[in-house]
Amino acid sequence: MNYLAIKHLHMGCAALSGTFFFVRGIWMLRNSARLQQRWVKIVPHIVDTVLLASAIALAVWSQQYPLAQTWLSAKVLGLLVYIVLGAIALKYGRTKRTRIVAFIGALAVFGYIITVAITRQAFWFT
Repeated sequence: MNYLAIKHLHMGCAALSGTFFFVRGIWMLRNSARLQQRWVKIVPHIVDTVLLASAIALAVWSQQYPLAQTWLSAKVLGLLVYIVLGAIALKYGRTKRTRIVAFIGALAVFGYIITVAITRQAFWFT
């Protein structure tokens, strides 16, 4: 597999991951029983695993690593914040308000990660 194929796989998985999160968030807001379906609990983990594996492959292939590249460090830090907020939004938030705030925050962080990926700037406003 060449670099462009891995890059496109990574971008496709990022789009799928964000879409799955958004849909699950809407289902959470509506108290949908769909959140309890087996495939809803499995597919996002598969997509996110491929997303992470392709990210590692791209970093190794291009020899651009977090801590050495500010923008990659920003993506990794953003990813950690996104994971925490997403977990609060979909699973650990005790109140609906907490879940909603975490959901909105996670979407904002996801947008930040995408912006950093496109611009390769940790702070695109500077």
